[in-house]
Amino acid sequence: MSRKIGRIVAASLATLAVATTAGCAAGGSGGEADGATTIDLWTHAGGNDAELGVINTIVEDFNGSQDRYVVEVTEFPQDAYNDAVVAAATSDSLPCIVDIDGPNVANWAWAGYIQPLGLPDETFDGQLEGTLGKIDGEVYAYGFFDVALAMFSRESTLNAAGIRIPTVDDPWTGEEFNEALAKIDALGQFDYAVDFGTGGGGEWIPYAYSPLLQSFGGDLIDRSTFETAEGALNGPEALEWAGWFRGLVDDGYMAQTSGEDATADFVNGASGILYTGNWADATVRGAFDDAVVIPPPDFGNGPTIGAGSWQWGLSSGCDDIEGAQAYLEFAHDTKYFVDYAEAIGLIPATLDAAAEIPAFAEGGESRIYLELANQFAVVRPETAAYPFISSVFQKATQDILAGGDAQAILDKAVSDIDRDIQQNGGYTF
Repeated sequence: MSRKIGRIVAASLATLAVATTAGCAAGGSGGEADGATTIDLWTHAGGNDAELGVINTIVEDFNGSQDRYVVEVTEFPQDAYNDAVVAAATSDSLPCIVDIDGPNVANWAWAGYIQPLGLPDETFDGQLEGTLGKIDGEVYAYGFFDVALAMFSRESTLNAAGIRIPTVDDPWTGEEFNEALAKIDALGQFDYAVDFGTGGGGEWIPYAYSPLLQSFGGDLIDRSTFETAEGALNGPEALEWAGWFRGLVDDGYMAQTSGEDATADFVNGASGILYTGNWADATVRGAFDDAVVIPPPDFGNGPTIGAGSWQWGLSSGCDDIEGAQAYLEFAHDTKYFVDYAEAIGLIPATLDAAAEIPAFAEGGESRIYLELANQFAVVRPETAAYPFISSVFQKATQDILAGGDAQAILDKAVSDIDRDIQQNGGYTF
């Protein structure tokens, strides 16, 4: 999503939003039906039958639990959703309840799209921090699930190379990881020792690679103030990360631009280690009976992975805040977190839900992903500047991988980010 929120909108999407929402009216409430107030809810899950099915179940249960409110669902395909929200915000016709991609929460709050949820603090007890959209300590959104970055390999590969299998409690150090790549390369069995998914683009780049930067001690922005990227994105730690990452290409351990489907390439024997997310788990385990899940290495500042998937928020123009809050509090029930996890196979966002799902409970085969998300996850910077920061980091990373001068590239990235923040008044609320 562009940082110039609401400046340019697609009229056709505005029409779509009106046409597909029964009873949608300006201000986020759809009036009354049979004496009950209509609460409009928009979701990006159009076309995703599993996720949409859970949403519809929650709505049906809520509507059947009381007679004051009726929640009505409008579904959009994900590719059209953000533009539809922008169009609706421009015409002051947002619904009461919206879902939001986690990294965009701060930007939407700054743009005036959403407001704090206003739910009791205890609502979020036991919830993974990465699934809460927080700004200055206030919860603006919550999610039902998250994903976790991890590495995959095979016991046979690691044993053949004489490499120990790391655990969450005892991950590889950066030095061990580099040694592991050298040993795997020496086997002569793979095109590359590791596949970091460098053929990917867009938000994959900051989601996947900024945690590596953070593990070196750098970051996308100085999080103490969120006013500058100076020192965080172009300091010694960031330069060390950049040199290491490009060095993997120079040493022949990694492709500068990997294939379009890194998981398929790994399964087909192209690489010894795959860096991806838990969404690849079923494919990898289905291909290899000796597959192992590896936590990210510790490059000096602790192992780190990204966090923050789709979440639910309350629009600022909602005419019936009490009704929307009633739905959002009703939906925040363990059984629905379980339903989401079972339907889409991703990490449940609460520990109580995880305990009810064998795969994510203690000893379950997917428990490691919950532990990674609970212990190592760092949300992308909670600043309205994030969409711009993301675009700048995407280009900088690709330029670094292409062999450009890291200092010059990162200094330029910092200059661009700082200028954007200044031009937008510090993105203050």
